[in-house]
Amino acid sequence: MFNSVILEVAIGVIFLFGLVSMICSALREGIEALTKTRAAYLERGIRELLHDREAKNIARSLFEHPMINSLYSSDYTPGKNKKEPGLLDRGKQLPSYIPSKNFALALMDIAARGSKNNAVSSDPNAVEMSVASIRANILNIQNIAVQRAMLTALDSAQGNLERVQQNLEKWFDSSMDRVSGWYKRSTQWILFIVGLAVAVGLNINTIKIADYLFRNDDARKLIVAQAENASQDAAFTQQSYTEAKTNLDALKLPIGWANGINPEADPNGESNAWNDFFIYALGWLLTALAATLGAPFWFDLLNKIMVIRGTVKPAEKSQEEGSEDRKSDKSNTVTIQMAGGNGVGNGHAAQPTQGNGAQAVPPEGAVIDPQSDIDNCILETADITSDEDLPQAEGGISK
Repeated sequence: MFNSVILEVAIGVIFLFGLVSMICSALREGIEALTKTRAAYLERGIRELLHDREAKNIARSLFEHPMINSLYSSDYTPGKNKKEPGLLDRGKQLPSYIPSKNFALALMDIAARGSKNNAVSSDPNAVEMSVASIRANILNIQNIAVQRAMLTALDSAQGNLERVQQNLEKWFDSSMDRVSGWYKRSTQWILFIVGLAVAVGLNINTIKIADYLFRNDDARKLIVAQAENASQDAAFTQQSYTEAKTNLDALKLPIGWANGINPEADPNGESNAWNDFFIYALGWLLTALAATLGAPFWFDLLNKIMVIRGTVKPAEKSQEEGSEDRKSDKSNTVTIQMAGGNGVGNGHAAQPTQGNGAQAVPPEGAVIDPQSDIDNCILETADITSDEDLPQAEGGISK
């Protein structure tokens, strides 16, 4: 089972990963603010949903509809029609989020009144949006696949316009799950690239840091104390780049390039490829991979490890009490010397046993009872009654 030192090293490494993840996430948000990749993925997902990858009919009509166009500040410019969206696709001024209600109402209005924003479609006497008007004018959508989806939503609504809207909202939300998957995968790749750049740029070598914490008690206790405080702060994961970088510097770990790589010398004075390169490459790679999991993951794991540490530390402090063997002091044992025949003592003093518990040596000329080593008694008499000379026993066992 892990002892407290290994647990504390694990706590230090996990706390380090959490801080690095926050730094990388802050950098990722900065990249997102410049590229607006989320908006590009959303626009691409809507074109896929509406089966209009070139944005020539219904997709363009939807983005130009007032219910959608009010969410961004420029004219609609469709993105490139590629097989898969790129990691850093630019969304320009497109919206990063479209409510499902806006999508459903815009699509229903296009079906009922047409896709053009003109005096006819905006006239108070224009066709009222209803289940019947949507069905009658569904050709306004100008897209066979979307027309079929709209008819399915109308049929399952059973004449209820509100249920038609709900059906279209669910259709939109299910498609956005796919877009979320695209964006999540691209974010993990970007976090890995950013994490690797941070690991190399700041020389954050996980292997070297873990070894340093294992060997340095003071540094280990310092980082464990800071990790314990952080685990009790629910808002700790919401730090900015500057705050996370300040906390990272405060750990006083072997981070940075102030002293170079400093590879460990080989005992034979020869070049060691492991210490010269691979240990750094592997340490940087571990740091970059940790950054892709995000700060919430590491601080949730930190809380669990803290609970385990709380159960290990008291067990180490309370030492097990060894069993006390209560041994008889054989050095105080004395032999009992019994007189023979009449049972009266012959005046010899009792002989003590030797210090190791062995039977005492009898006086010269004494007759030794064959069982004296069992009952610890020495019988000193020349007259020993044999079993044949003993009187016959009387009585017996009643039947």
